[in-house]
Amino acid sequence: MSPEMRSPFWRDIWLQVPFLLWLVLLWMLLWGQFTVLSFLTGIIVALFVTRVFRLPTIELSGRVNLWYAALFIVQFLAAVVRGSITVAAQALNLRRHPGTAIIAVPLRYADDMIMTHVSVTSSLIPGSLVVEADRDRRILYLHIIGVNSRADADRQRDDVLRWERRIVRALGSPAQYRALRADESAARAARKESV
Repeated sequence: MSPEMRSPFWRDIWLQVPFLLWLVLLWMLLWGQFTVLSFLTGIIVALFVTRVFRLPTIELSGRVNLWYAALFIVQFLAAVVRGSITVAAQALNLRRHPGTAIIAVPLRYADDMIMTHVSVTSSLIPGSLVVEADRDRRILYLHIIGVNSRADADRQRDDVLRWERRIVRALGSPAQYRALRADESAARAARKESV
């Protein structure tokens, strides 16, 4: 096999090292053994899984903003608590049936990784669940509860887009972060002109 044909394989392996290490750790946790043998078998299983169940290689951005990541975690935990209380109140209110809807949310800055993070975040907050993800058009479809008007659905859509921006600030690539900053600057300028 020529070096040109081998390089994509090794390049894919190198790009997937964090994911492979995560799979090895899961393998070791599954067996409850942190031994050299379980590490080696974990590597074999991880390589087998990533080669047989082939998914597109996702390149990590290499950028993590610790301040925005910590802020994201605090905001996420607060949203989970707030969502839990809201859903519990809706479930216990026997006089009023909470409305439901399926909304489409076109993401602005998402690649596969950001789209996955936004999907998981949105699904973990009580009251919403991602039911479909259109990867090509970068649209998430969510089932939401507690919707009684178009304004409620728009508010939920804005919440998902806000989570996307938070994730881009914390983990997005430099290009995604620059695009977000440019859009925020343009929005601030438009607000100043309207005042």
